[in-house]
Amino acid sequence: MRVELFFWAGCPSHPEARELLGRVLDELGVTADVEEHEVTSQEEAERLAFPGSPTIRVDGRDVDPDGATGRAMLACRIYHLPDGRPSPVPSRESLEAALR
Repeated sequence: MRVELFFWAGCPSHPEARELLGRVLDELGVTADVEEHEVTSQEEAERLAFPGSPTIRVDGRDVDPDGATGRAMLACRIYHLPDGRPSPVPSRESLEAALR
């Protein structure tokens, strides 16, 4: 299983996303190295189809497919929790579903 965390250093949410991802991996008993990729330019964001920071992909698939269709940009990404509230990181549920 390939797990990737893409981030832009200008967004403060990636450490929280990394911590949440690590906890979910541990709780599910999934052994995977998380590859971290810093996105540093708009050109790179476009090449990677990077819809904002943080973006987590499992085997090349975004853990939030609906949000993955957003415009590629160097910006903080907004996720929506199951109850509809906005969040700077994906929901635990979406991470668990992607890792199963």
